[in-house]
Amino acid sequence: MTTEATEALAGLLVEQAPDAVIFAGTDGVIQTWNAAAAAMFGFSEAEAIGQNLDIIVPDQFREAHWKGYDRALEAGDTKYRGQSLPTRAQKASGEAFYVELSFAIVHGRDGAVIGALAHARDINDRFERDRASRRRLREMEEELKALKGDGSAPR
Repeated sequence: MTTEATEALAGLLVEQAPDAVIFAGTDGVIQTWNAAAAAMFGFSEAEAIGQNLDIIVPDQFREAHWKGYDRALEAGDTKYRGQSLPTRAQKASGEAFYVELSFAIVHGRDGAVIGALAHARDINDRFERDRASRRRLREMEEELKALKGDGSAPR
């Protein structure tokens, strides 16, 4: 495969990926934003490219986000490599929702860090279902403790 064909394929893979693919340079400005990112976050590619990552990071998480972003860029790697992490993100409408993110620090051919890549998946419905299940389990455990405590349940 020629270099041109390989680059064209890479572009198609990013654009057609089922998960949001976002790349931001060392300055935190978005340079790559695929169709899945547009559908998930509500910003078109034209609206997102050239914007700071703050457009998708809720206010209360921005300080921690930038601290981690800068630390990972400086280290040339992320401690979350190979992991998918649930966190909150923000849609164009301002609505916060849960996403699962995986990260990579991207290096140029010369080895220098050129930015950060994130793959994101909307897990809001699953997260809310899991939270409700955990809450109900805690309630049932408390009910069981109460029943055992008053002698009405076998031990």
